[in-house]
Amino acid sequence: MSTLALPTVDEEIWRYSRIGELELDSFKLGKLSTKVDASSAAKQIISSTTNVVSRTSTDIFEDLNGQHAQLTAITTAKNQVVAEPIVITHSLDESGVVAYSRLVVEANENSEVTIVERFVSSADAKSLIVPVVDVRAAQSARVTYVAINELGAATWQIGYQQAVGQRDSTMQMFTVALGGDYARMRAEVRLEGQGASAQQVALYFADENQMHDFRTLQDHAAPRTHSNLLFKGAVKDTAKSVYTGLIRIRENATKSEAFQTNRNLTLSNGAWAESVPNLEIETNDVKCSHASTVGPIDEEQRFYLESRGIQPEIAERLVVLGFFDEVLNRLPALPFIAGLRERVSTKLLGAKS
Repeated sequence: MSTLALPTVDEEIWRYSRIGELELDSFKLGKLSTKVDASSAAKQIISSTTNVVSRTSTDIFEDLNGQHAQLTAITTAKNQVVAEPIVITHSLDESGVVAYSRLVVEANENSEVTIVERFVSSADAKSLIVPVVDVRAAQSARVTYVAINELGAATWQIGYQQAVGQRDSTMQMFTVALGGDYARMRAEVRLEGQGASAQQVALYFADENQMHDFRTLQDHAAPRTHSNLLFKGAVKDTAKSVYTGLIRIRENATKSEAFQTNRNLTLSNGAWAESVPNLEIETNDVKCSHASTVGPIDEEQRFYLESRGIQPEIAERLVVLGFFDEVLNRLPALPFIAGLRERVSTKLLGAKS
């Protein structure tokens, strides 16, 4: 067991969270059922071992993941292009357990790979999942990673993503969060090589008593680096969401560009969303911007649709789906991702997805 203490809402990185509700000692160690779908060629670059890549823990959850992780490691060779996506599905049906997954992606020079990681649990699995993702993109490597949260309404998730890019590398980090009771993700990108770029995109939708919680970092540590973040979310019923993000431009990262946008729709009087963007710039000659909004559906858009004979509930659904289109259109064109629009629509109707 870790000697670190549980974090509290007094810590800025945990502000607004529901961490005070968690009784970690009430869970026993459990295991995820993990399935990997990949082409024969892709399977050659996947391994599983008890040795975990060294990582500095920021809190007790990362520390425990380092001790108990179920590891999936993906390593591409220099100049290797993995044509088909690698799909990893983690499932959990047992209540009263905490399970730890770790995905390590080492993309060597000028290689390319796409990974989709799905998290699924049964509707009554009152458990905790702590996933950690480490992406390392070498010079000119191209990595696309998609995390999809399809957890049941009783499951908690406290997750961590860290992506580090070297010279002229490209990293695309996508998150879709629809499930879970309390679902948190700390997502960080660090651009260490000149010309490295990263894109962080998320879609999240919470209803009933759900809460989605995102903490992001865009860390520019080299010149001429580029990052672009777009997170869009909606909350209805008494659901909540939190977004706090930081753009950090270090002293040596001249001529870098960083953009951060967070948009939130509140679809019910009892729903609540918090959005806190931040900048920390240590040099001149950079381009940076951040923007955030929290509010209800645009009444002009709703009125326009209703004035053309569209029923109010359908008009609202069309506006929300249109709001999310900007994110959905950026996701990789994969068969099961196309069904996410329908899942959002089902959630809007109040049906169980």
